[in-house]
Amino acid sequence: MTAVSAVVNGGILYEPYIVKSISEKETGSIIQQTKKKKIRQVISKKTSRIMRHALESVVAKGGGKSAYIEGYRIGGKTGTAQKVKNGVYMVGNYIMSFMAVVPSNDPQAVLYLAIDNPKNTALLSSYTTTPIARRILLDIIDSLEIPKQEGEMKKDLEWTDIPTHKVPNVVGKSVDEAKKKLDKFTIQYSGTGDKVVAQSPEANEQLEEGGTIRLLLE
Repeated sequence: MTAVSAVVNGGILYEPYIVKSISEKETGSIIQQTKKKKIRQVISKKTSRIMRHALESVVAKGGGKSAYIEGYRIGGKTGTAQKVKNGVYMVGNYIMSFMAVVPSNDPQAVLYLAIDNPKNTALLSSYTTTPIARRILLDIIDSLEIPKQEGEMKKDLEWTDIPTHKVPNVVGKSVDEAKKKLDKFTIQYSGTGDKVVAQSPEANEQLEEGGTIRLLLE
């Protein structure tokens, strides 16, 4: 994890630590604060930037597609390692792993997920670990309150994927005008007027084709 962090943080290797700070229970005042300790520069900032781009391309266009989160720049790399026993490769026995960084353009968290000898699944980490990693990444985004990122790399869709579209702004439009603009979505109305006064999701959000947009009528 320390090495991965150095790859994506601009190339700086820091001394790892577990406890960020120690606080007094009653008052919450900090008794001891761990300070970051730089060890050395292991790669250049330019190389680190290139690596972040490469990791994001794995999630958007490669084997990490199942970890893709619309609106957030996720970088990652899958791993499949055949296990060894007594110097011999074991048959059908693997460690499936996935490393992820969020967001890839301004890393705030690194995730490493490994599954030892998964059963009843394809022996590919792209099918085994990435869907689980995506759920964990969503929790990380919520916990750290990571905002949505601009300039994300668009995902290469597979035949099982549902395409997404940017939601247009229909506030202030008539019902007929809104219907024409929202022809790729399912519409639910609240109210009986002929003018849209609010919509959910809001304009410019990404929504799956056929997804529901709720309109509040005047």
